[in-house]
Amino acid sequence: MEMRAFLAEAGRQALDAVLPPRCIACGVIVGAGTALCSDCWPGLDLITAPQCARCGLPFDFDMGADALCGGCAASPPAFDRARAALRYNDLSARLIVGFKRADRTHLLPAFARWLQRAAGPLLEEADLIACVPLHRRRLIARRYNQSAMLAQSLARLAGRPVAVDLLARVRATPSQGGLNRNQRFDNLRGAIAVRAHRAALVPGRRVLLIDDVFTTGATVEACARVLYRAGAADVDVVTLARVVRATT
Repeated sequence: MEMRAFLAEAGRQALDAVLPPRCIACGVIVGAGTALCSDCWPGLDLITAPQCARCGLPFDFDMGADALCGGCAASPPAFDRARAALRYNDLSARLIVGFKRADRTHLLPAFARWLQRAAGPLLEEADLIACVPLHRRRLIARRYNQSAMLAQSLARLAGRPVAVDLLARVRATPSQGGLNRNQRFDNLRGAIAVRAHRAALVPGRRVLLIDDVFTTGATVEACARVLYRAGAADVDVVTLARVVRATT
């Protein structure tokens, strides 16, 4: 094992000498294992405690370990807990859009590390990692499901079982963009199902659902409801980014 580790490290060093690591945002050369340069790093807004115990909404001040945001207190979501790695801002949006629509799949190692950090105990307690599905028409147009790639990368990093084909989008739906929360729920009604050949994986399991961006939560809630109906013990959610709207 020591020789294997030595050879792997030697290989990494040789590769870095030929293709030095670069900042994933601006492209300048950075140190090994560093995703962002010192100029770009401050633009990445990591979500940390304090946050809503249920949906992970960041709080401005600590209200206690079990504190809920107003939305979760008034109408608890279908999932058990949700966490996100980053606030959706100019930098995270640029990275995520590049990953989704410009084939920047080399961002996956950094994304997986950020997801692992955000997931914390949700990942440790998960029996199975799954992802939000794409309808086959959108999958053909985009050529890959970004949520599935995130789930696979996180599973490899954490050594957890994954089934990216657990859920299916059985009905094509219009884009969620521009819709309010209620419209998003209506848009997704009956659109997601557990695949028949994967149904045996769900009963009694804690499922960790992965998606790229948490906006209103309608998509992951629709997935959670389907998983609970199929017998899941719990459904947690981790997303790469979360839209946090300013309060007045």
